[in-house]
Amino acid sequence: MTSPTSPEIKHLGKADYDSTFAAMRAFTDARTQDSRDELWIVEHAPVYTLGLGADRGHLLAGASDIPVVQTDRGGEVTYHGPGQVVIYLLMDLRRNKPGGKLYARQFVHKIEQAIINVLQAYNLAVERVEGAPGIYMAGGDHKGAKIAALGLKVRGNGCTYHGLSLNVAMDLAPFSWINPCGYAGLETVDMRTVGAQAMLSDVQQQLAEELVRVLVTNE
Repeated sequence: MTSPTSPEIKHLGKADYDSTFAAMRAFTDARTQDSRDELWIVEHAPVYTLGLGADRGHLLAGASDIPVVQTDRGGEVTYHGPGQVVIYLLMDLRRNKPGGKLYARQFVHKIEQAIINVLQAYNLAVERVEGAPGIYMAGGDHKGAKIAALGLKVRGNGCTYHGLSLNVAMDLAPFSWINPCGYAGLETVDMRTVGAQAMLSDVQQQLAEELVRVLVTNE
């Protein structure tokens, strides 16, 4: 087995969801044990995506004008749109962790930690919520609101795709037309709403670099 190497960061710019989803699966189909891991940074046009077990009942009035795509990730319905950092993690968990295999739960924990680290650098108090993957505001007027979401596919051979989204400066209205991640009434915020002014490109790069750092260490 090859030793862990630092994932390559790729900037895809603005890309439609369907073609990116197809490219993730094609990359994962074709990769070998020697293929380098990759992180894909992308910004999507408005789209709702459904996890494997998603209930379409979580699409509410107002959602009909936005395309809906069935995916093979875990989780329920979520929204992607302009002003949001989306990073797809095309990883081989069997070789990623120094000293051995990285398990799915550890992988999720590390992704969440990278998001927390970046948001704390912008002086935002955030936290995990047990049993609800993603990152949530830990205090203030928006305590409990979701600011980042996770949805992953881990194949039986340990290879992953899909990833995370972090809301930076968005039109948040489309979140009100769904039950985000299956939770009725869950507030969704972005960094701008909670007082952090940041350029999307800056947060994209900061989060990608922090993911690489956290994923290839024993933190």
